[in-house]
Amino acid sequence: MADGVLHRDAVGVLEGWSAPDREQEELREHYLRHLKEHADGVWRSSRPEHITASALVVDASGSRVLLTLHKTVGRWLQLGGHCEPDDITLVGAALRESVEESGLDGLTITPAPVQLSRHQILAGGCAGAFHLDVQYVVTATASTDYTVSDESHDLAWFPLDALPQDLDPTVRQLATRARDHLTPPSTRGPRTHPA
Repeated sequence: MADGVLHRDAVGVLEGWSAPDREQEELREHYLRHLKEHADGVWRSSRPEHITASALVVDASGSRVLLTLHKTVGRWLQLGGHCEPDDITLVGAALRESVEESGLDGLTITPAPVQLSRHQILAGGCAGAFHLDVQYVVTATASTDYTVSDESHDLAWFPLDALPQDLDPTVRQLATRARDHLTPPSTRGPRTHPA
């Protein structure tokens, strides 16, 4: 069991992460306070909040993202979820979730998060709790033929410039940050937000 190892990794990741803006810095500080106050803060048993890990999967071209139509939430989301007892790093948890929920092989993941997202869960076993999600970008370097897991109603590739209309604003922001992360500054055009 990872136990304190994952907790220490989460603290290290967040202490070493440079937040891209003031809102993200406030979340970073909130996550660190949570971990300082809760030895079990990375596990789903921690209430009212716990750390989760997720990733936006992009194809090798960087032009499409893989989203899951989540069974419990009923909306298109990035892949990810709760940390498990065998996880020893947040980045490993996010990569494991990406593989489990997509069936894709040959995935690579950014070593550092690109975004933090605190959101309340309204349904399922965590109803009423808040997820303190640490979000990464995963690139599919091999096949893009996915397998729908039992956690999803569906999976689908969406062009970054044609995301679902009712997409949660935090997922839309994650897509924007992923695009910025994958595109060298010298080649970026005018900033546009995915539709």
